[in-house]
Parts: sequence; C-alpha cells; structure tokens
Amino acid sequence: VRKPSVFLFDEPLSNLDAKLRVQMRLEIKQLQRELGVTALYVTHDQVEAMTMADKIVVLNAGRIEQVGSPLELYRAPRNRFVAGFIGSPRMNFIEGDEAARHGAAAIGIRPEHIAVSTAGGLWRGTVGVSEHLGSDTFFHVNGTGLAEAITVRAGGEVNLHHGDAVWLTPEADKIHRFDREGLRLA
Repeated sequence: VRKPSVFLFDEPLSNLDAKLRVQMRLEIKQLQRELGVTALYVTHDQVEAMTMADKIVVLNAGRIEQVGSPLELYRAPRNRFVAGFIGSPRMNFIEGDEAARHGAAAIGIRPEHIAVSTAGGLWRGTVGVSEHLGSDTFFHVNGTGLAEAITVRAGGEVNLHHGDAVWLTPEADKIHRFDREGLRLA
C-alpha cells in the first residue's frame, strides 16, 4: 500500500456536468483534508480554483502572474490578467476619461461591487440582458459610454428587464486601478 505525500490532479472535473462537479469538488477537498496530503490541482476553471485552494498560482503562457490565497487574489490582483481571471462573472474594465479621473489607464470593478437603481446613480445605461438565477441576477448594461457592456450582480429579487433604464454606482473603495502595462496601482 502506498502512502503518497502529494496528489496531482490534472483537470479531473472538466468532463463532468455542473451538479456532479460541485459534489466532486466537495468530496476531493474533504478527502485531501482528512488524509493531510498536499494536493496540486491544475484547472482552467477559476471557480474550482477559488473553492478548492488554500493557495493559487495563476499562470499565463507558462509564466507565474501571482501566488496567493483565493481572497488575496480576489481582493488585490497584481495585474489585469489576474483581475480578469479571478471572479465570476469576470471583472468589468473601463478605460478612457473615467479611468483617468481615478488616475489610472484602466479601472476594474467586480459585478458584485456595483449597485443598480432606477432612481439615480453615477452612470446611466440600459439593461441589455438579464440572467435571473434565483439568489442572484446578472444584468448586462449597455449604453453607459464606458465599455461595451457593464455586468452587474444584484440580488435575486431585483426585477429589471431588457430595455429598462438604470443607473449604476460602483463602491468607490472597491475600484481597482491599473497602469498602461496592466499592473495594479496602489
């Protein structure tokens, strides 16, 4: 009987349906903790990485972009690549005048850090697509003049539809700033 000190998982869940993938993530994580064995888990699925890892190594074209805990990468991505990879749906990126107002070449705002309202706010737009998931609703807002579309995560009770005029307001302390090379600014 072998007692390995390291397990290597190379995309073990990639061919499973969504429900089975969630179940297997839980079982693998529980087994790894019970056995007390280090596990290296290779995946392109950032949800798997975020839910299973104690530490994540984000690679881009064979180069290490950032190493840290899931929350470290989520809260303080080193660059635009990491910021766009970590989080689902992905971070919204805005360039131009709005970014310049923040002293950056680009700013990034996660969908869950943008409030949506019909009464007023910072940026005006129109709901293009609504994705109602029960506990959450994703709105893809067009016509803000900031980006092709801004994705917003709202509570499941928010009931907006295609064509509705809305206002968006980002949480100021959650705006990520990036320089021309895509590196995070302090």
